[in-house]
Amino acid sequence: MPLAEIPLRVWRTRGQSFAFRGQTIRYWTAGQGEPLLLLHGFPTASWDWHYLWAPLAQRFRVIACDMLGFGDSAKPLDHTYSLIEQADLQQALLAHLQVDQPVHLLAHDYGGSVAQEMLARHHEQRADIASCAFLNSGLFPESCQVLLVQKLLLSRLGWLVGRTFGRDDLVRTVSHIYGPATRPSESALDDCWSLMTANRGTRIMHKLVGFVPERRQHRERWVGALQRDGVALRLINGVADPVSGAGMVERYRQLVPGADVVELANIGHYPHTEAPVQVLRHYLAFREQPLISLPRKFAWS
Repeated sequence: MPLAEIPLRVWRTRGQSFAFRGQTIRYWTAGQGEPLLLLHGFPTASWDWHYLWAPLAQRFRVIACDMLGFGDSAKPLDHTYSLIEQADLQQALLAHLQVDQPVHLLAHDYGGSVAQEMLARHHEQRADIASCAFLNSGLFPESCQVLLVQKLLLSRLGWLVGRTFGRDDLVRTVSHIYGPATRPSESALDDCWSLMTANRGTRIMHKLVGFVPERRQHRERWVGALQRDGVALRLINGVADPVSGAGMVERYRQLVPGADVVELANIGHYPHTEAPVQVLRHYLAFREQPLISLPRKFAWS
């Protein structure tokens, strides 16, 4: 049975706000139980999780925000965007919500790099992560395909590329990275475009794409975080994804000890919207496994 969609207009009414370093961040939370932090990808927002939101909220306390520069959160023009700062933001959100127990992570794409930084902090005893599941994330920069539009945004004329980026450009990009039979509807594309253009977001696309060199800069730290014992990990991957599909799975198996991998055939870069029922089933099966270590109380600060 397909999962029910939460329309974007409804999703937006359920959001709340808090201040992070003087900027307004929109966030959502629902359910009770163990905290589950959902980390969205580039260039979209936390609405990506809307198919999974209700079923996950029946079992866990789900938490998600539009990261700085994304969705309905603030998009300051004079700002240097960083995955490191986005990890700071996640910890600030958990502190704002008074979460004082180990947190489970479910991360996609850009959010996967944020999760890797949080895992590194866990091993430094600066965060407390209970488990982490990745969906199609650029975990190893050498195995992640950089899209043409990203290369253009990283160029000297990136600011102009971002300001002239239109809905048709979004459609062309999306049609390349989704599975052959799971491409989004025109309505879903309209909603994605609405989130990208909120708060004049196309003006900062060239700044957000700085995550590409940042992944290379922190590769050893972030790959090392995946190779350490103590946190249960799973990769659920759409292997038809040209960005971080079959090649990323192969590299994950090479570098992560005891790699726990689920491959989704004919699914592209957005498995949680292309095949949400499968993702939910494989994620819940992962959570039913015994935790590697006993949880301990922790103050997010």
